[in-house]
Amino acid sequence: MAYIITEPCVDVKDGDCTDVCPVDCIYEGGRMFYIHPDECVNCGICLSICPVDAITWDGEITADMQHYEAINREYFNENVSGLGSPGGWDSSNTTASDHPLVAALPILHTAQA
Repeated sequence: MAYIITEPCVDVKDGDCTDVCPVDCIYEGGRMFYIHPDECVNCGICLSICPVDAITWDGEITADMQHYEAINREYFNENVSGLGSPGGWDSSNTTASDHPLVAALPILHTAQA
Protein backbone atom coordinates (compact mmCIF):
# COMPACT_ATOMS: atom_id res chain seq x y z
CA MET A 1 0.00 0.00 0.00
CA ALA A 2 1.40 3.39 -0.87
CA TYR A 3 -1.35 6.01 -0.46
CA ILE A 4 -3.84 6.12 2.37
CA ILE A 5 -6.90 8.28 2.96
CA THR A 6 -7.06 9.46 6.56
CA GLU A 7 -9.35 11.23 9.02
CA PRO A 8 -9.57 14.68 7.36
CA CYS A 9 -11.72 13.04 4.66
CA VAL A 10 -14.33 11.83 7.16
CA ASP A 11 -17.58 13.76 6.63
CA VAL A 12 -15.94 15.93 3.94
CA LYS A 13 -15.59 13.68 0.85
CA ASP A 14 -14.55 16.52 -1.46
CA GLY A 15 -14.11 14.10 -4.39
CA ASP A 16 -11.38 15.91 -6.33
CA CYS A 17 -9.19 12.85 -5.78
CA THR A 18 -11.67 10.59 -7.54
CA ASP A 19 -11.81 12.89 -10.55
CA VAL A 20 -8.06 12.69 -11.17
CA CYS A 21 -7.32 9.05 -10.32
CA PRO A 22 -6.22 7.40 -13.60
CA VAL A 23 -7.20 3.89 -12.45
CA ASP A 24 -10.33 4.69 -10.41
CA CYS A 25 -8.94 3.02 -7.28
CA ILE A 26 -10.66 5.46 -4.90
CA TYR A 27 -14.03 4.21 -3.69
CA GLU A 28 -16.79 6.11 -1.94
CA GLY A 29 -18.08 4.95 1.40
CA GLY A 30 -20.74 6.59 3.52
CA ARG A 31 -18.50 9.05 5.37
CA MET A 32 -15.18 8.96 3.50
CA PHE A 33 -13.31 7.69 0.46
CA TYR A 34 -11.02 4.63 0.55
CA ILE A 35 -8.05 3.74 -1.66
CA HIS A 36 -7.95 0.14 -2.84
CA PRO A 37 -4.41 -1.01 -1.99
CA ASP A 38 -4.16 -3.54 -4.83
CA GLU A 39 -5.55 -1.26 -7.54
CA CYS A 40 -3.53 1.89 -6.78
CA VAL A 41 -0.62 2.46 -9.18
CA ASN A 42 1.12 4.85 -6.78
CA CYS A 43 1.05 7.85 -9.12
CA GLY A 44 0.43 10.34 -6.29
CA ILE A 45 -1.95 12.57 -8.22
CA CYS A 46 -4.60 12.19 -5.51
CA LEU A 47 -2.13 13.32 -2.89
CA SER A 48 -1.39 16.52 -4.76
CA ILE A 49 -5.05 17.45 -5.36
CA CYS A 50 -6.70 16.70 -1.99
CA PRO A 51 -7.87 20.06 -0.58
CA VAL A 52 -7.99 18.82 3.02
CA ASP A 53 -4.67 16.92 3.03
CA ALA A 54 -6.41 13.67 3.86
CA ILE A 55 -4.18 11.53 1.64
CA THR A 56 -0.72 10.52 2.74
CA TRP A 57 2.05 8.26 1.54
CA ASP A 58 2.43 5.28 3.86
CA GLY A 59 6.11 6.13 4.45
CA GLU A 60 5.15 9.49 5.92
CA ILE A 61 1.99 8.64 7.85
CA THR A 62 1.94 9.97 11.39
CA ALA A 63 1.56 7.60 14.33
CA ASP A 64 -1.89 8.97 15.17
CA MET A 65 -3.14 8.16 11.63
CA GLN A 66 -1.37 4.79 11.24
CA HIS A 67 -4.59 2.83 11.84
CA TYR A 68 -6.00 4.28 8.59
CA GLU A 69 -3.71 1.95 6.63
CA ALA A 70 -5.67 -1.01 7.98
CA ILE A 71 -8.96 0.88 7.62
CA ASN A 72 -8.37 1.43 3.88
CA ARG A 73 -7.27 -2.18 3.33
CA GLU A 74 -10.03 -3.79 5.44
CA TYR A 75 -12.78 -1.64 3.89
CA PHE A 76 -12.80 -3.91 0.84
CA ASN A 77 -13.11 -7.15 2.84
CA GLU A 78 -16.25 -9.25 2.78
CA ASN A 79 -17.12 -8.37 6.39
CA VAL A 80 -16.97 -4.59 5.76
CA SER A 81 -18.09 -3.36 2.31
CA GLY A 82 -17.88 -6.69 0.51
CA LEU A 83 -16.48 -4.95 -2.57
CA GLY A 84 -13.45 -7.18 -2.87
CA SER A 85 -11.40 -6.11 -5.88
CA PRO A 86 -13.84 -4.69 -8.45
CA GLY A 87 -11.08 -3.42 -10.76
CA GLY A 88 -12.04 0.25 -10.62
CA TRP A 89 -14.70 2.44 -9.11
CA ASP A 90 -17.97 3.21 -10.85
CA SER A 91 -21.35 4.26 -9.49
CA SER A 92 -22.44 0.63 -9.11
CA ASN A 93 -19.94 0.07 -6.31
CA THR A 94 -20.55 3.20 -4.25
CA THR A 95 -21.87 2.24 -0.86
CA ALA A 96 -23.11 3.88 2.31
CA SER A 97 -20.97 1.43 4.27
CA ASP A 98 -17.86 2.46 6.16
CA HIS A 99 -15.18 0.67 8.08
CA PRO A 100 -16.53 0.11 11.63
CA LEU A 101 -13.91 2.45 13.13
CA VAL A 102 -14.97 5.24 10.76
CA ALA A 103 -18.68 4.58 11.28
CA ALA A 104 -18.17 4.86 15.05
CA LEU A 105 -16.51 8.28 14.88
CA PRO A 106 -18.47 11.31 16.04
CA ILE A 107 -19.39 13.80 13.30
CA LEU A 108 -16.01 15.36 12.56
CA HIS A 109 -16.85 17.98 9.96
CA THR A 110 -20.12 19.68 9.15
CA ALA A 111 -21.14 20.66 5.64
CA GLN A 112 -20.32 24.19 4.64
CA ALA A 113 -23.34 26.24 3.53
